[in-house]
Amino acid sequence: MTQLAPAAVIDLTALHTAATAVGLTVSASACWPETDTDADVKPLAGFIESTFSPLLAETADRVLRRRPEPTGQDGVTAIVIVTALGDVSSATHVARAVDLGQRVGPLLFFQSVPNAVAGYLAARWRLTGPIVCVGGLGAGLDIAAALIEDADADQALVVCVDLGVTDGDRDRAAAILVTSTT
Repeated sequence: MTQLAPAAVIDLTALHTAATAVGLTVSASACWPETDTDADVKPLAGFIESTFSPLLAETADRVLRRRPEPTGQDGVTAIVIVTALGDVSSATHVARAVDLGQRVGPLLFFQSVPNAVAGYLAARWRLTGPIVCVGGLGAGLDIAAALIEDADADQALVVCVDLGVTDGDRDRAAAILVTSTT
């Protein structure tokens, strides 16, 4: 299993190298930020208080727009979300509300599961494969490779995202669309 530090997960070169090491071919990739214009991620309907899900969706959208032209035989696409800390912003918001005895909005319950945004992506892009969320890149790539090898998916969208948690940290994400090299 490939082990990378969380910061390296967001580096596209490291992500490509790690994917190749487990026998996967990258057909498209994207990251956040990519340019100086990537200052604020656009909001995503139904997701509040956090940039986690909008950031994940934006990075995945970029990859899926960049994929090679569909051949009609693209088949089943799995979604694998890799996040070391999950949606820290939503978790902090909920913890603060509970500590203060305040009501927690129902949308925060829905988005507290990182897979919620994967369902949004699956519906938007008509992806029909399995959805998995894990805490490490090695596990994410191993799962993507296993899903493809076991014929549960023909390709996998692997999206790595983590929010900045200390002063000066920036929200970052990287995503790749992979297939088997064989």
